[in-house]
Amino acid sequence: MGVPGPFPGSPGRPDAPVPDREEVDRALERLGAEYEAIETSLLALQDHAGRRLLEGAELSGTTKERWAAAERSITVLWSLFDAYTAALESARELRERRRWPSAEDLAELTELLHGEGVTVPGAAAADGTPEDGPARPDERFSLEGLVARMNGLYARSLDVIVAADAVWSALPARIDLLSAELQRTRSLAHSVGVRPGEHPAGDDLERITEELLRLRERVIADPLAFWVSSSTGSSAPGGGRPDTGRYDRAARALEDIRREVAAVLDVRQDAERRLMQLRDVLSRADRTLTEARQARGEVLAKIAASEVPAVSGPSTALHEQLAAAADYRRRAQWHRLSPLLDSLEERAEDELHRARESLTAVTAPLAVRAELRGRLDAYRAKVARHGMADDPLLTERYDLARRMLWSGPCDLRAAGQAVWRYQQAAAEALVPQQLEGRGES
Repeated sequence: MGVPGPFPGSPGRPDAPVPDREEVDRALERLGAEYEAIETSLLALQDHAGRRLLEGAELSGTTKERWAAAERSITVLWSLFDAYTAALESARELRERRRWPSAEDLAELTELLHGEGVTVPGAAAADGTPEDGPARPDERFSLEGLVARMNGLYARSLDVIVAADAVWSALPARIDLLSAELQRTRSLAHSVGVRPGEHPAGDDLERITEELLRLRERVIADPLAFWVSSSTGSSAPGGGRPDTGRYDRAARALEDIRREVAAVLDVRQDAERRLMQLRDVLSRADRTLTEARQARGEVLAKIAASEVPAVSGPSTALHEQLAAAADYRRRAQWHRLSPLLDSLEERAEDELHRARESLTAVTAPLAVRAELRGRLDAYRAKVARHGMADDPLLTERYDLARRMLWSGPCDLRAAGQAVWRYQQAAAEALVPQQLEGRGES
């Protein structure tokens, strides 16, 4: 038998009839094979890597308690195995006395093989639990009962060893790898200004570092605190899995920080380009506002009776923040520069949009005047094509509208009415021409 399976059971029943010589020999042969399987399992348990680690570790908590119980169980296991060995040796010696055993020999062999003839001291019969109160009396077992008792002790002991070994095999190495990755991330973070007390991610790095230190210490001292038994109810030793919840949370937190640091690195690589683009956008906004202020002065000089909106100056706050961003870049304070650039880029575009809207609003009266001028000239050309350019009424109304539109300050409302009157007169004058043309056709 091999680790981690249970020991094989002894053949036969306590009340079995007296066997003959061949049955005794077959039973002894099976017992010999059983003995070798039990010995192999116990030696494998003794040499198990998890057992050696448990013996050399400074344990605490659940693991300390369960390993103490497992050590007692292992001690009892060897005591029970010694009793089993002694009983088997006695049966072999009895069988080897005669080639043809007598009826008395067979009866005695039957008792050794099937009866409760194995005496176990009370301490060994205590199932590996600590002794409280008076000393336990000796107990008698059959070979089958002895194997059943060893099976229980073996399974409980192996369960502790396998579970602890599984946790130690899984978690410390992963924690060490994560700690190494954390150190690389910390070095990179420090190079871009993400440090404790200066950036939340720097504080998070310190917190994760402390958490991994505490986690590793706890895993080494109390591995069974990180063992989740199988939910299927399996009785096999080591049925379950390591609990990686705390490790997984630390790994996710570190991944979040790595992404944030990567974003800061991107800022460092693109900082100059983005700053140049910001300067260009703000410069265009400033030029547009300057143009709007100049246009407002022109409008006020050339257009009368018009509401012209005021034009604000350049945004002092944006220019101050742009200067601060440039200073952050010079000082390599990338963690401060990153959010500031994001904010500035959005606000700079808003500032340019505002400047363009201001210019449009200020120059609207000039656009209205230009539209009126264009309309007046278009009707003048239409009248001329029909040979009515010298019509006195049309000439009078055209000259009036033209003087109003080309002299300053221009009253847009009055000029618009004058253009409209010219349009009406031109339309009335052109009606006979159009009717005559249709009649001839």
